[in-house]
Amino acid sequence: MVLGLYRDDELLGPWRVVTSNYRTGDELFILLSMLFQGIGVDRHEISGCCVSSVVPQTNLALQEVSTRAFHVPPLMVGPGVKTGLVLQVDNPKEVGADRIVNAVAAIEEYKGPLIIIDFGTATTFDAVTARAEWQGGVIVPGVQLSVDALSEHCAKLPRVDIQKPSAVIGRDTVSNIRSGITYGYADLVDGLVRRMAREMDAEPTVVATGGLAKVIAEVAETIDVVDPLLTLKGLKAVYKKNVKTAP
Repeated sequence: MVLGLYRDDELLGPWRVVTSNYRTGDELFILLSMLFQGIGVDRHEISGCCVSSVVPQTNLALQEVSTRAFHVPPLMVGPGVKTGLVLQVDNPKEVGADRIVNAVAAIEEYKGPLIIIDFGTATTFDAVTARAEWQGGVIVPGVQLSVDALSEHCAKLPRVDIQKPSAVIGRDTVSNIRSGITYGYADLVDGLVRRMAREMDAEPTVVATGGLAKVIAEVAETIDVVDPLLTLKGLKAVYKKNVKTAP
């Protein structure tokens, strides 16, 4: 879970915390209060809240803590919320809120056409035109998810941290796995980006975000920009589009 606190256009934070489907509103209340206290901000100063959640079990807790801790109803990104995007897909309601806010931020900051890659639990690729038309995309298992599955289902393979190895051909088990994950995933990224660009009939700017974007971008050839704050920028932009009194 990525959290950020904006004072006008100044980002305070950001913070990353483990997502838990069973975290209660009380737990989130304590967590946020401690984070804000750590940077000298009183929770009563908060004037607005915008949430992009693709974990339905946590939505109620997020709504509860926003109302209880900040005394403001949260703006939940979803159907009916103004984004400025045109969703050219069969079922717009299926599009994840995280992908929408990423696209909003990328269009405002980098213009279009764009391919946006978010390295999360799942890795998503989004195609966006220069006219802010969200054309669709691709979903593949995330980098960390792939590593976890490998160690869980192959008894003799260890769990490794993800980093760029010195060579493609590994000389031990750990370097074999690192090479397969980093170079293999980079080639997956490059291949999908090139195929998407051909279908878009464009030369899109490729923007990557998410926890492991920097590692893969060191190896991949098609990523132009790594923006770790893309989602938070998108949340702020969506909030401003929907709340007239937004600072």
